Parts: sequence; C-alpha cells; structure tokens
Amino acid sequence: MRVLMVCTGNICRSTMAHQVLDEAVAAGGLSGAVRVDSAGVSDEEHGNPIDPRAARVLRAHGHGVPDHRARQVRADELADWDLVLAMTSSHYAALSRLRDRARPGGRAPEIRMFRDFAPQCAHLPEGPGRDKDLPDPWYGDYGDFVDTLAVIERSTPALVDYVRP
Repeated sequence: MRVLMVCTGNICRSTMAHQVLDEAVAAGGLSGAVRVDSAGVSDEEHGNPIDPRAARVLRAHGHGVPDHRARQVRADELADWDLVLAMTSSHYAALSRLRDRARPGGRAPEIRMFRDFAPQCAHLPEGPGRDKDLPDPWYGDYGDFVDTLAVIERSTPALVDYVRP
C-alpha cells in the first residue's frame, strides 16, 4: 500500500502526518508493505524543510524529525499511489481535479480526508466536509502545532488498521 499525505505547502500537516504514520508502520512491522510520503498542492514552499515549529513539536512528543524538502504533488504521479489523504476539503477538491485530468479512465488512487480516520469524526459521513478540515497550524503558534499533532496521533491507529495488508 502506498499512502500520500497532502496539505498546502508540505511543511506542516502533511509532513507531520507522514512522520507519525511512518513510525507507526515501522512499529507495526509493516515497513515492507506500506510506503508513506507527503506533498503539497502548492509549490510556494518547494524545496523548503519542515517548518521549525512542526519539527519542535514532533521532537517534544517523542517523534523523529524527517530530513524533508517540500514538494508539490503532480497529476502524473497520482496513479502511483493507492491512498491519498487530504488535510482539508480544498485539498480534496484540488486532488480530485488533478486525478481527473491525470489519466482519464486509468488507474486512480482512493482520495480521502485524513480526518476520516479521526475517532472524533467517526459519526460524520466519509468524504470532504469543513467539519473534517485539519486547520493549518502555520498561521498560529506552538499550541496550534501541538493540537495538529494530537489529531494526527489520534487518527493514526485507525489509519494503520486501514492500510494493513
């Protein structure tokens, strides 16, 4: 199973989710069966490392910090992924447009909202909706990054179960 996490610039949410899922996959003995990566819908952060606040929060909560460079998701790569996880409804819409123009009629990944796997969203219908958007901590402070990581950590067990072969 190949999983791609997607946010806006690929320096905060998707990178944090990538790291946490990567660690959970390794801890579950699934490293050979599950591949995780991340990207952004925008190219504005292209080549930049993980946001220092995201790195600090990951470290403070016992996670590794990836040697990461932001990149933009490309339409031609979507067929290489089995599951693409959008952090917001606008990311979901952008990914759906990319998928539709990438390979009409060809192999297409499953696109889902990251918070489809969050326990607090279990009562909501699957798919996009503003209630499932994971707010961008980039606009906030350290506490917003802590909150984002908490949602990611709570969502990861259900996600691991979903991608388990």
